[in-house]
Amino acid sequence: MTAQARKWISIWLAIGLILVFVQVVIGGITRLTDSGLSITEWELVKGVLPPTNEEAWNIAFEKYQTHAKKQYESIHSDMSLKEFKRIYFWEWFHRLWARSMGLIFIFPFIFFLGKKWIPKWLLLRLSVVIGLAAFAGVFGWIMVASGLNDDNRTWVSAYKLASHLLIATSLFSYLFYTFIKVRHLDEQRYNYPQLKKLVLATILVCLVQITFGAFMAGMRAGAIHPHWPFFLGNQNFLALLFPKDPAGSLELINYEKQVWIKAFVQVVHRSTALLLLILALSIYYLSKAKESILKKASLVILVLVGLQYLLGVLSIIGIIGNKTPVFLGVAHQGLALIFLASLFYYWYFISEKK
Repeated sequence: MTAQARKWISIWLAIGLILVFVQVVIGGITRLTDSGLSITEWELVKGVLPPTNEEAWNIAFEKYQTHAKKQYESIHSDMSLKEFKRIYFWEWFHRLWARSMGLIFIFPFIFFLGKKWIPKWLLLRLSVVIGLAAFAGVFGWIMVASGLNDDNRTWVSAYKLASHLLIATSLFSYLFYTFIKVRHLDEQRYNYPQLKKLVLATILVCLVQITFGAFMAGMRAGAIHPHWPFFLGNQNFLALLFPKDPAGSLELINYEKQVWIKAFVQVVHRSTALLLLILALSIYYLSKAKESILKKASLVILVLVGLQYLLGVLSIIGIIGNKTPVFLGVAHQGLALIFLASLFYYWYFISEKK
């Protein structure tokens, strides 16, 4: 790959990363503003434009009242058309951004192919990126559909929300690592087996943490104990960990009826946050005697996990009723991706080329 090709492909991939990151952020806003069920149909072409007149807006509002009946009656029964337009905007913008990403990505891709700037190894990686992006879009609708036409569900399924976020996280991570491979293709890399195991473990724990973060959001699990540290304001919190109906089957994990699963999710999420702090400290400690780039990267990892922990605490104690502060919740979700990216950056430089 020539220097010119690397330069322009690196810029293109960096723009792609920003687009994916912003899409995840918009998704977080959509979730925290209860906007996800406002559009009840999946129209790939026709859905590009929002309703254009008052009659069309009233039809869309009536569809929301009918197909997302449980959510409407539970939390938006006094909603005006003007308020509906606000939540509609975020779901529409989320879908529009996804469509735009595809267009912005595909034209440079065709151009670079025509210039023969993309080697085979990169073409294979970009094919995976395209596949993950398409899968994220399709699964996004599957997630939305889980909250429609169901009189027992107030929001989309938390389990499908977590799956959707993991697909988006996989897309971001894979695209980021592809960007790193292009940007730092000829730079020296190192081989530290102990650090490789530690960083890999930290990446896996981070993915678990992101999954449980989605559960926290989808189940509104933070609302049952919006205090820090544990037991402050609710000394009987641990008692919630025991299900009311141990003999139940799938009802046992129905978080709309069972409180224990929310308590379990919150305990795991908080505990995993502490584990990530310990792992980040370990990476920093083991990197102090290593090369400069590893020392700097380990410091970034440590700072990011500290900020992420602080945002998590503020998000929990900032909950009012069932609502997490939008800015804190979105910042917490976005920083999780940046933290994960810092781990992959470190991983690249300790994965010596064979």
